[in-house]
Amino acid sequence: MVILIAFSTFIATLVGGFFALKLKDKLHLVLGFSAGAVVAVAFFDLLPEALSLSAPFYRPTTILTATAVGFLVYLVLDRLIFLHSHSDEPEGGHSSHHANKTRGIVGAGSLSLHSFLDGVAIGLAFQVSPAVGAIVAVAVLAHDFSDGINTVNLILKNGGDKTFAQKFLFADAAAPVLGVISTMFFTLPESALSLVLAMFAGFFLYIGASDLVPESHHAHPRFLTTIMTVIGVAVLFVVIRLASI
Repeated sequence: MVILIAFSTFIATLVGGFFALKLKDKLHLVLGFSAGAVVAVAFFDLLPEALSLSAPFYRPTTILTATAVGFLVYLVLDRLIFLHSHSDEPEGGHSSHHANKTRGIVGAGSLSLHSFLDGVAIGLAFQVSPAVGAIVAVAVLAHDFSDGINTVNLILKNGGDKTFAQKFLFADAAAPVLGVISTMFFTLPESALSLVLAMFAGFFLYIGASDLVPESHHAHPRFLTTIMTVIGVAVLFVVIRLASI
């Protein structure tokens, strides 16, 4: 059962990524949707889960502080190391292209790490009981599709080509499978997992608000991309809520 669910996460992520590659010419619309999806995952999935897991150990302010730390850590990396710039800004040259590509790698890598933790969550939940494991698995599958889209988008919009995006897509798809397998060899205390999830929420809030939202609006009609962002939030909100019933 656990192996079947792990394989399902692999397929869901791949389907989302190839969906994004197929619609490359409409990337600004897909980016708009992805921006809403990333923010929704942070607000409606990662943060609630972190708060729930942390209840016996930390005050809610501690979890929100961890989220803020995650946001600020990613901001510092982005501004001082990866040198964020729009693709048509005149920072020119190989160094600018390299910085953008590095940002794509780090962003996609963060999504893959998050997917790995998704797999860990599934594996640990099944150690508690099959019922708890099934609920967690449904929640993970609900946003694995958008994880695939987001991984491809972060690579493509930061200077990577289709082949490079596919490599990261397969890495992201394999991550939850590896996460499930890893729980056969270790356990992560809920107190630690809650802080990790909170920090990832901060990462995703930064990626969505400072990267995907501005990029989706950049040099494109704002009405349609705004609508797609709202749709991205709404779709993930509904799916996550349905999964938690």
